[in-house]
Amino acid sequence: MTRTEFIIATAIILFVAFCMGWFANWLIHRFTRVAQSDVDQLERMSQELHEAEETRDQAITYLQQREAELTNQLSQTEAELSAAMEGLRDARSEAEELRAQLDRQNAG
Repeated sequence: MTRTEFIIATAIILFVAFCMGWFANWLIHRFTRVAQSDVDQLERMSQELHEAEETRDQAITYLQQREAELTNQLSQTEAELSAAMEGLRDARSEAEELRAQLDRQNAG
């Protein structure tokens, strides 16, 4: 094989390899191409997901605020109940004292 024949054979082999690579690339892109409708659907889904996440975050914030308000209200109610119970206890003891005083006056 002469030098010229070797160069021509190498060139042909490289050209065939290039053509096969180009054809394989074209074939892969042809079968894996994403339709515009699929892209639009993915964009719409991502927008809906984003909106759902925002709604969830707003709901979580509202629930946390509401929980804080209810906890505060509960603690206030417990404090009022404690004060009312203490007042009732004092009133009962005072009533007992007054009854005992009346009994002593009636007996004496």
